[in-house]
Amino acid sequence: QAQLVESGGGLVQAGDSLTLSCTVSGRPFNSNAMAWFRQAPGKEREFVADIPWVGGTTVYADSVKGRFTISRNIAKRTLHLQMTSLKPEDTAVYYCASRVTTGIILRNYDYWGQGTQVSVSS
Repeated sequence: QAQLVESGGGLVQAGDSLTLSCTVSGRPFNSNAMAWFRQAPGKEREFVADIPWVGGTTVYADSVKGRFTISRNIAKRTLHLQMTSLKPEDTAVYYCASRVTTGIILRNYDYWGQGTQVSVSS
């Protein structure tokens, strides 16, 4: 069974940059697109960015547009999130996720990683 493992989280200062990675291991792995979500303490999990494995359109949440960049490497089966100009409100556990079904809604993502903590100090 496929597994998703995130890495790259840490503690940074406001204005810093950080890159998260997600590695897919195991088979079978049926996926049309990958995404990053995040969840801050006491808040619901929220969408950050989504990217198809092939073609399609990259989508970002308004709160990260222009600051975060999602990318993927098909051959290596990896997903990345380059985060720049980080703000304290970006503090959260970041999860990578996979979907087969069309539609960027939470219930369509059927594989999830365990999450990696990102903390941004002011």
